[in-house]
Amino acid sequence: MTIRILGLDPGLRITGWGIIECEGSRLSHIDHGIVQSKDGEDLPIRLVSLYTQLIDIIQQYTPDEAAVEETFVNKNPLSALKLGIARGVVLLAPAQAGLIVGEYSANKVKKSVVGVGHADKNQVAMMVSRLLPKSGGVVKDAADALAVAICHAHHRTFFQKVRMA
Repeated sequence: MTIRILGLDPGLRITGWGIIECEGSRLSHIDHGIVQSKDGEDLPIRLVSLYTQLIDIIQQYTPDEAAVEETFVNKNPLSALKLGIARGVVLLAPAQAGLIVGEYSANKVKKSVVGVGHADKNQVAMMVSRLLPKSGGVVKDAADALAVAICHAHHRTFFQKVRMA
């Protein structure tokens, strides 16, 4: 059975997204990109923009499941709060569309893709390109989103069992 997974790397200014298909242990790249909000706009307008762009992607690609990277702790409390709010929108869009949504720490994503929990963005992008050769030149936020989707593909069976319990 083929499962289509939407991976999301949340951010208020730039959110990366990536779509893969998983059939058994075989992964295939479908598409990837970023959605953006404008820095100068009010926060509510930026959140609506983020939400509507994500809903458009979900409607276009019809994923079966989604996965979102958990946020890291930021030194600036205001930045951390805004990122958390944006992450809430990133979780809401696929959940409202009826998708199962997995959440994974950055270290778990990196370990799943690179084999090391503290890999840098370049290492992640390189491994994503190797695991998904048809992904081409992936920008950093989209590469992170594809890595989240790959992580979910590797852990989804466990995630579903925990969710059903």
